[in-house]
Amino acid sequence: MAEVEIGLGKSGRRAYGLDDIAIVPSRRTRDPSDVDLSWEIDAFRFEVPVMASAMDGVVSPATAIAIGRLGGVAALNLEGIWTRYEDPEPLLAEIAELAAEGSEKAPLRLQEIYREPVRADLVTERVRQIRAAGVVSCGAVTPHRVEELTEAIVAAELDLLVIQGTVVSAEHVTSAGQPLNLKTFVRRLDLPVIVGGCSSYQAALHLMRTGAAGVLVGVGAGRSSSTRRVLGTGVDQATAIADARAARMRHLDETGVYVHIVADGGMATGGDIAKAVVCGADAVMLGAPLAAAAEAPGRGFHWGPAATHPTLPRGGVVHVGTRGSLEQVLSGPAPDHRGDLNLMGALRRAMALCGHATLKELQKAELVVTG
Repeated sequence: MAEVEIGLGKSGRRAYGLDDIAIVPSRRTRDPSDVDLSWEIDAFRFEVPVMASAMDGVVSPATAIAIGRLGGVAALNLEGIWTRYEDPEPLLAEIAELAAEGSEKAPLRLQEIYREPVRADLVTERVRQIRAAGVVSCGAVTPHRVEELTEAIVAAELDLLVIQGTVVSAEHVTSAGQPLNLKTFVRRLDLPVIVGGCSSYQAALHLMRTGAAGVLVGVGAGRSSSTRRVLGTGVDQATAIADARAARMRHLDETGVYVHIVADGGMATGGDIAKAVVCGADAVMLGAPLAAAAEAPGRGFHWGPAATHPTLPRGGVVHVGTRGSLEQVLSGPAPDHRGDLNLMGALRRAMALCGHATLKELQKAELVVTG
């Protein structure tokens, strides 16, 4: 891709967000009822390409079970409020009340609440609660705590692990102790691992080489994140996904192993999800759209894990309101044209208009730049 000169001696690539592109309908259309939205990762098959983001205002054990029954999968934050407190409901209500009042105390109270240490016994208990319901259990941890919680995760027999941070690299170097080598760690675990986020070709390729089953693509793209403003890092989502797709092609050529791409952040409608798939995603990770469900534990608010950082929070408590039930958000019906309900119905319709029957076929669709 041609570079744009920023100034003498410094240039950069033009990047595109999902709002900057559109899918080109093909010469053939298809009946929406003939469209298959399923995807598979390792031994697990999901009827819809949706992962619920590991945010405490989005995923509780109860919502993880509900989303699983609706065909998706939800990542429970294994370092969040559900693994720090036996009963976090009063604290979730307090956060929502402070945020609704517009109080400046909300971010500070959030940090206070998350000072309580993570309990390994609660990690095991929450995962077992989800597994007992008969759905795929998925949990998320940050790279710096993954070793500490491994024993509890293995004891709980977690199905799918997400190692997630603002930016995750294949090897984290630190002067404070032994670095985490993701390649060694991932191959040591007897369960599929998704790692991220990343936003470049090289970063995605190196994460794929760790042996991960999937990579998360997106840095600071979600509504709850202010990482781009605070740290100045990030790549527009359409370009980031397309770069990861190119990395996957190279990795597939080298190893014969297909690594799944999960687009994380910046998607509010079924059309956004469809465009992410055309760019190369196999599935998407959603936060704000699911936080607006009536069952969401955040009561119309949500926040990212980085919002609770004790010294440099990136993001705050974001108001998303309540739009409908989880089923309405994912599968409809939608009473208006806003596009934030019946996300899978819109994705299905977009695929039908382009004549594609599967998500893999949709990845071959043509795009145009509109922005």
